[in-house]
Amino acid sequence: MVPPFASEGESPKYIDFLFVFVIFFIDMKLPKNKSLTELSRNLRKNSTLAESVLWKYLQNKKAFGFRFHRQKVIGNYIVDFYCPGLKLVIEIDGSSHDNKYEHDKKRDEYLHSLGLTVLHIDNFDVLHCIDKGLFAIDTYMRYKINELHK
Repeated sequence: MVPPFASEGESPKYIDFLFVFVIFFIDMKLPKNKSLTELSRNLRKNSTLAESVLWKYLQNKKAFGFRFHRQKVIGNYIVDFYCPGLKLVIEIDGSSHDNKYEHDKKRDEYLHSLGLTVLHIDNFDVLHCIDKGLFAIDTYMRYKINELHK
C-alpha cells in the first residue's frame, strides 16, 4: 500500500525524508544567543578549507537530502554544521580545537542536553579522505531515520 503523500513507485528515501521533515516542524525551538549572530556571519564568510570542502557536499541537500546550516548559533555556541531534521551537529576538529578539550566537552554536554547528537570529524579526514567523513554522516543519518520510525 502506498501512503497518501507518496505516488506509486516512490522511493523509500523520499518517504523517510518526509517523515523526518514533519518531525522537524513539531520540534522545539533551539535557544540562541543573538549577540553571536554577527560572529556567526563572519565565520561563514571566512570558512576554513575543511569547512568549505564539507559544505560543498552538504549544501542544497546535495549529498544526503537533508538541509544543513553552517556556523549555526545554538545557545552560547556556534557549531560548524547543523541538520535540524535529524538534530545532528557536525564539528570539524582542526587546529582551532587544540588545547580546548574542556571547552569542547562542555559544549557537547550542552548540545546533548538539548537532544542533539554531535558528530566529530577530523580536519585531516575532510581534506584527505572525505569519503570517511561522508560515510560517518551517512551511517548516522540511516541510524536516526530507523530510530524515528520505531
